Amino acid sequence: MSDTPPLKIISGKALSDAQKKDLLHRLARIEGQLRGVQKLIAKADDPADCEGIAQQMSAARKALDRSFVTLLTDSVTTHAGQATTREEMLISSQRLATLLEKFA
Repeated sequence: MSDTPPLKIISGKALSDAQKKDLLHRLARIEGQLRGVQKLIAKADDPADCEGIAQQMSAARKALDRSFVTLLTDSVTTHAGQATTREEMLISSQRLATLLEKFA
């Protein structure tokens, strides 16, 4: 694994501690995948090696996409659960719709 110390999770309203831990775990796995891809690239000798590299890059990209969807799903769940009024629910929904339009 990395020599980087684990991040301290700060409790807040954006995501639950469990949701944060899950996302951080997913990103750590993706980070490991990317380090593996870097090693594959450094050792690439034959043109056929590019297929394996592309396969690993695709897997990392898909894992990052799944993490993005998890972030949005967790946000919907958390923010909807915290809304106490219809107005808060609408504001939360609009914020998430904006995120989807901007980044998806």
